[in-house]
Amino acid sequence: MRTRRHALPVRTGLGILFLFLAQALALPTAAHAHGDTVKVVVTGQREGHVTTEITWENDGDAIEEAVAATVNSASPDGSRTMGPWRLVRDAGTRTGWSTAEVLPPGTWKVTVDVGFPSLGHGEKEIAVPVVDPAPSAATPSAAAPGSPSTASGAAAPGNASTASGAPVSGASPSPASSPSAAPAGEGDDTTMWWTTAGVAVIALVGAAAGVLLRRARARRL
Repeated sequence: MRTRRHALPVRTGLGILFLFLAQALALPTAAHAHGDTVKVVVTGQREGHVTTEITWENDGDAIEEAVAATVNSASPDGSRTMGPWRLVRDAGTRTGWSTAEVLPPGTWKVTVDVGFPSLGHGEKEIAVPVVDPAPSAATPSAAAPGSPSTASGAAAPGNASTASGAPVSGASPSPASSPSAAPAGEGDDTTMWWTTAGVAVIALVGAAAGVLLRRARARRL
């Protein structure tokens, strides 16, 4: 009876020990599912920002953790160097990483070294083009005195003469300066006089005829 009582705790302790050993073996397997290294591809530049693609080496999955990396750039002759800069994740992508800093125009050999979550390395020679500034809107210059545009713009619409003093072709002459104004007035007066005279003659003839008719009737009576 005493032997059976001591056997149960021993079996329970062995079961817990095997459980811990199984968990300890499973942890390294899960940690190394993606591999021990990351793949770094320098894709180029975007408006001077160095762009990269960083994934796990074995399965190509995106890295969910924050990536600790340094970016260094050097000119082909080594006279100019830029960095070290860090990488930040691009908005809207899981594998894209780029620098917040901007490379000046020129040719650069870019080197990227990743230290977390695993080791990785990538390098590439990229060219940053020179971007010409946008041309500013040209301001209209004032027209020189005496130019055709000034002479034409000096005369306001509806004026009788231009800036040079020449009369406008479409302007009508005044009644006082028109040579046909006087004859037209005289003709109207003549017509009115003849009309009045005709009416007066007709009235006199009618009156005379009336008087003669009355005298003829008086004689008959």
